[in-house]
Amino acid sequence: MKEPLIPVAQALARVLAAASPLEVEDVALSEAFGRTLAAPVVAGRTQPPFANSAMDGYALRAAEAGTRLRVVGESAAGRGFAGAIGQGEAARIFTGAPLPPGADSVALQEDAQRDGEFVTLNAPVSAGDNVRRVGLDFREGETLLAAGRRLSPRDVALIAAANRRSAPVTRRPRVAILATGDELRAPGEALGAAQIVASNNLFVAGLARAQGAEAIDLGIAPDRPEALAERIAAARAARADVLVTLGGASVGEYDLVQKALTDAGMELGFWRIAMRPGKPLMFGRIGAMLALGLPGNPTSSAVCGLLFLAPLLRAFAGDPQAGADASETARLTVDLPANGIREDYMRAKLTRAEGGWRATPAHDQDSSLVRTLADAQGLIVRPPHAPAAKAGEFCRILRFDALGG
Repeated sequence: MKEPLIPVAQALARVLAAASPLEVEDVALSEAFGRTLAAPVVAGRTQPPFANSAMDGYALRAAEAGTRLRVVGESAAGRGFAGAIGQGEAARIFTGAPLPPGADSVALQEDAQRDGEFVTLNAPVSAGDNVRRVGLDFREGETLLAAGRRLSPRDVALIAAANRRSAPVTRRPRVAILATGDELRAPGEALGAAQIVASNNLFVAGLARAQGAEAIDLGIAPDRPEALAERIAAARAARADVLVTLGGASVGEYDLVQKALTDAGMELGFWRIAMRPGKPLMFGRIGAMLALGLPGNPTSSAVCGLLFLAPLLRAFAGDPQAGADASETARLTVDLPANGIREDYMRAKLTRAEGGWRATPAHDQDSSLVRTLADAQGLIVRPPHAPAAKAGEFCRILRFDALGG
């Protein structure tokens, strides 16, 4: 008797439980984009460190704004006014320049009339106008970014502004990718009558890199035990954190991957998921290396990669939200029949309309269709035994861009 299919949520929980955050390394800010913080970032300075002008104009005492003032100097960015502003005085000032002592505001240059060494203001000014106060952005010792954050260009700019030249991040996960099957050839190679072009490996490599991982291409292994054993050994030699195999995970005579992994010492965690597409997903461990066996059909491989590999890599990076539910609500544009015993992930076109997303499933959901996958913007998620649904009813969707794909 076959073991029951594992629910998707249970399978994901097992995958994430097997991953621990990787070791920490300090990297230069120029190399920090897309990396995940391993420790909080604390400001090493106060920003701005001095009160400065938000506009070009004249620094003065607001109480004297209606009088004719003598211009006694100039304050420019990087070169402030050396003196102080006394009664009846003002200083020419430029954006970002320090506010001179004695001044409490900045009048806009377009509101001022200059006459030689004197200036007259034509608009009222209040204390603090056009002045950036000390610490307006942040103060020394303040926590700016929390651990587990994936660093965007904006985050890296903030770290630099805090006077940090490097960032503590988790090491990039190493993902070894092995496509399998006598029928596969690399793009551009001559194809035999029964051969097809390998594309799943490129999807997985791109998905891994999008999650900040390092992708290691192990090429295409033919359906021979010795060839598979050689590539599995290569993954371990490369110190891969996870080996992703593509194809050969089912039960046919030429589906040799599971046996090859077991012969290499894999402890099988689970095999066969209650999902469509992607039922023959396999997960296990070979020593320190995790093994994730994805199905061979392109859509099955892609969906499993998005649902399992991407969260796994985020967990390796220390993301506390690695397993968070990324689904959203949408309205169906067509009727759908009742669902069966497996959780269904239907490729769909997603459009924004008044009131939220609209979801239209692709007409043909065959898992071999690469173009249908490329044309879709996401997936409609239907739970097991979901009843028939009418157009206009709510459904759950997963947007590819929210999943990293």
